[in-house]
Amino acid sequence: MNFSTEQIIALAPDASSAKTGQGLAATRHWVTLGKDDQSLWGECQGSGKNPYQTQIDLSEPAFKCSCPSRKFPCKHGLGLFLLFSAQPDQFQKSSQPTWVSDWLASRTKRAEQKAEKITKNAEEIADPNAQAKRAANREAKVAAGLSELELWSHDLIRNGLAAAGSLTNNHFENPAKRMIDAQAPGLARVIREMHGDVASGENGFTKLLQKLSKFHLLIEGYKRIEALPEDTQSDLRTIIGFTQNQDELLKQAGVRDQWFVLGQRVTEEEKLRVQVTWLRGAESQRDALILQYAHGSQVLDTSLIIGSVIEAELVFFASAYPLRALIKERGTLEFNAPNFVTSIAQMIEAYAAALARQPWIERFPAALQNVIPFRRGEQWFVRDAENQVLPLAANFAKAWELLAVSGGHPVQLFGEWDGEFLLPLSVWSDGKLVKL
Repeated sequence: MNFSTEQIIALAPDASSAKTGQGLAATRHWVTLGKDDQSLWGECQGSGKNPYQTQIDLSEPAFKCSCPSRKFPCKHGLGLFLLFSAQPDQFQKSSQPTWVSDWLASRTKRAEQKAEKITKNAEEIADPNAQAKRAANREAKVAAGLSELELWSHDLIRNGLAAAGSLTNNHFENPAKRMIDAQAPGLARVIREMHGDVASGENGFTKLLQKLSKFHLLIEGYKRIEALPEDTQSDLRTIIGFTQNQDELLKQAGVRDQWFVLGQRVTEEEKLRVQVTWLRGAESQRDALILQYAHGSQVLDTSLIIGSVIEAELVFFASAYPLRALIKERGTLEFNAPNFVTSIAQMIEAYAAALARQPWIERFPAALQNVIPFRRGEQWFVRDAENQVLPLAANFAKAWELLAVSGGHPVQLFGEWDGEFLLPLSVWSDGKLVKL
């Protein structure tokens, strides 16, 4: 792949790393530079006696550096990559130094061990009786937890939503902990969000009522779960906090297509970082959500680059409206323009159809064509050619940058729609995709 400056900077973990990385993209900072078909490497002279050994596996890309930074990629990795993008002739093709070949060999070994583990787990036959007993115990715990949640939510309604504003955090934290005990962690997260909703003002009571309504729908559905379609059963269990076996999922046939990487965001929950990446198939026109997690100092996958196209086979998690997927097999293609074919009215229609099948969708992919950003008072919006308007999320911090990229002209925009506000993630303008 040929990486542009914008695409490499998009890999930076923060603005500071991007800026210092750009400053290191000059040959005067590098003692040695080298490359082969698989990798790049260089030694960057820092303040210490020994230069930092920096290397990049181009197949993903993946980074390693001997500097003490805990950021991935660090400023040296970004600088090396930016230098190669701007001046590839400065990298002489040669044999890998030992410190590069050892790193690549260790990566290959870990990949092989992971594949062996997956194969071994797939071959192992679990005790069906013990497995059935564990499943039955959990189902009983979840059913008891949902029964208590039903009483708690009915009490909130009977006392009146206005009274919820005076409730303490413990009134929400205690049932959340009970859901953890009942092995329903997905519901615990929603309950904790409720206290923030009622504390946020008048609109918070509307959000509280929406969550309680969805709780009611989920509880009633779980009471008769065996009578529901299998995909709907999977949705109910996913919302509650059951997980689907990914090893088993990867054995299934997937959807092979050329997938455009449309948008990406990273959120932090205590020490856990969650990376959300949205893909769209060129032929299938299906949207796919790739979730990746990193705990503590673990590194998030940097191989899904905004604006790139990957030829891959994706397998989707069971759902009445499948969005989340795993990448089963993949290759890499050049960067191409995405295919945006949705007006605001078409997106809302697709969202309504999705909710009819899976009413617990929290974020919906919105790829919009020919929209113009504008500001009215303190609120930002986008308007399409049919004069339909969507409000942008209050936590979207790059509205002025979006306006500057558009120049007041129509652009192609991708973001997440939550039923009320749009959170932009990327914009396509003048032949390039800009990460927001």
